[in-house]
Amino acid sequence: MAHYRASESKREQFRRYLEKAGVLDSLTSVLIALYEENEKPNNALDFLKQHLGVVSPEPVDVETLRLELADLHQKYDLLVEENKELKTRLLQYEPAQEAGAAE
Repeated sequence: MAHYRASESKREQFRRYLEKAGVLDSLTSVLIALYEENEKPNNALDFLKQHLGVVSPEPVDVETLRLELADLHQKYDLLVEENKELKTRLLQYEPAQEAGAAE
């Protein structure tokens, strides 16, 4: 009997912990939203994950984004190098223009 009371006490502590953290309110509101859906989703677990903000990008999306990021880094590096070259070329002409303007 004492074991039952200890287990019941732990359950009550855990329930209070979940309630204090807002977990019970969040779950309740998502379950109510699922209940109120006119057309129930095929996968209720996905619905819960989506409405709780658990859904992460698909692995394919992540890999696509990594490739795009690598490509953009490469383009950035090329543009920085081109910018340096153009600035150097510009400096070659600027002193000549100033000398021509002074005459």
